[in-house]
Amino acid sequence: MIKVLFFGQLKDQLGVAGIEISIEHDVNVSQLLENIIQTHPQWAGDLNNKTILVAVDQVMAKADSMVSGSAEVAFFPPVTGG
Repeated sequence: MIKVLFFGQLKDQLGVAGIEISIEHDVNVSQLLENIIQTHPQWAGDLNNKTILVAVDQVMAKADSMVSGSAEVAFFPPVTGG
């Protein structure tokens, strides 16, 4: 079971802090995102934002990074600071 977490403004936009997804084989981040959008099409506008950052098991990841069936994946907006 993949644990998917949403942080910051993204969490507020989606109205949920996280979901769990069951997959039969390893996928990459891009495929996982497609799966999430197929299951929750109302989130497509927020999740298709190219500035969203992703971490897999607390390590920054890219669209082609692999995700195992027991991973924790976090999506969050870019962090700004001062």
